[in-house]
Amino acid sequence: MLVGVTAASVGVMPNFNTPTFGQEAPLKPTAAWDKIFPKSDRVDHQKVSFSNRLGITLVADLYMPKNLDRSRRHPALVVGHPYGGVKEQTSGLYAQTMAERGFITLAHDASYNGESGGQPHFTASPEAFVEDFSAAVDFLGTRPQIDRNRIGVLGICGGGGFGLAAAEIDPRIKAIATVSMYDIGQGQRQGLAETLDKAALKTSLEKISAQRWAEVDGAKRAMASGTPEVLTNSSSAVEREFYDYYRTPRGQHTRSTTAMALTGAAAMSLFWSFEHLDWISPRPVLFIMGDQAHSRVFSEQAFEKASEPKELYIVPGAGHVDLYDKVNLIPWDKLQSFFTEHLPETRASQSKS
Repeated sequence: MLVGVTAASVGVMPNFNTPTFGQEAPLKPTAAWDKIFPKSDRVDHQKVSFSNRLGITLVADLYMPKNLDRSRRHPALVVGHPYGGVKEQTSGLYAQTMAERGFITLAHDASYNGESGGQPHFTASPEAFVEDFSAAVDFLGTRPQIDRNRIGVLGICGGGGFGLAAAEIDPRIKAIATVSMYDIGQGQRQGLAETLDKAALKTSLEKISAQRWAEVDGAKRAMASGTPEVLTNSSSAVEREFYDYYRTPRGQHTRSTTAMALTGAAAMSLFWSFEHLDWISPRPVLFIMGDQAHSRVFSEQAFEKASEPKELYIVPGAGHVDLYDKVNLIPWDKLQSFFTEHLPETRASQSKS
């Protein structure tokens, strides 16, 4: 998702389907299959819910291989969606596919997004987004089919940055892989620039502060959209890339507006997901990125700052959004081998005693 505050991206959002902006999400999730990808006949799917440490109810999709040996405990993965996305999109595709490959997987809607709770909806909260991963680990650890010592995280785009931050402080996460990873905090502060422009950041924070006063005085919540509603002759290649996923049948979903309340951008600018990557070691980290991705700077920076064991895996011919859903480009074998190696079966996990 695009981040940063620009005149074109800020305004009162158009009327999307429920939930209404500023209201709690419905906590009676849909029972119908409403993913943008087809349902696999090799995987069992179940809609589940649980609470995070902040008391927010999270709604998630649990995927389990149909041929699962229920006499044993198995590895599991928490799969995080892009910033502004929902579990019915790319994270669900990854979760279902990794379940086809033998893992129990959980794709959750982040707090304040999708079918999960949190009020008002579409609020950017780095603390909550990081906490959601640990809450998902909590939930998986209570399932009788799962070995709680073999839980990993797979995060796409912004979910990769928040997943890394969770792994920094939660050693229960035994391995983490990111795909097209985006550091939303850095993106909010300086976009893709190598260095921070403090003057520009201060100007942005002044605009946010002015909007807070406006909303205190009764103005509607201003939203910053991560994807343009329409394309123009001046639309950038990156805008067109996101538009093609989020605004066309390829990837659009009624609960994914890619918008967050403008005032949350100030808190997000304080989010630094790379500062303590060395805390993850000796647990392994895998960074996957396309060689054509505009966002590759984030994976490259994170790889440089992370301690061993670490790996940077580059997908030839792939852009950022290509790795959301182009299954012929997504390195499934690499993901499977990484988590199989680093979430190994032990003697203690061989029996459900």
